[in-house]
Amino acid sequence: MIDWTRVLELREEVGQSEFAPVLELFMDEVEEIVMRLSRDDPAKLARDLHFLKGSAWNLGFAEFGALCQSSETQTLRGQLAEISIKQIISCYSRSKQLFMRDLARMVDDREGGQAGVA
Repeated sequence: MIDWTRVLELREEVGQSEFAPVLELFMDEVEEIVMRLSRDDPAKLARDLHFLKGSAWNLGFAEFGALCQSSETQTLRGQLAEISIKQIISCYSRSKQLFMRDLARMVDDREGGQAGVA
């Protein structure tokens, strides 16, 4: 569900001191978009899913990113009835919960050389 290797790469890319602000910005932006997802405007839904997909993969939310990608593809194909907004919200919520629960431990493990993908 979480690609901890990507999380730790991002932490190294932005620096330890900037990681928390990047994480906070990510969570704020993603949560805002997730909570406004709607099938009412297919073009907007496709844009939102595209943004969510990129953000998710950038921060290691692998399962959420994959779900956003498949939902974006369905939107672009006009298969709106097959998209479950509830499933997207639920996947994000589970991913965020696991991420927040395990972040400190994974960072500590990395410093000991034991990080991986959960």
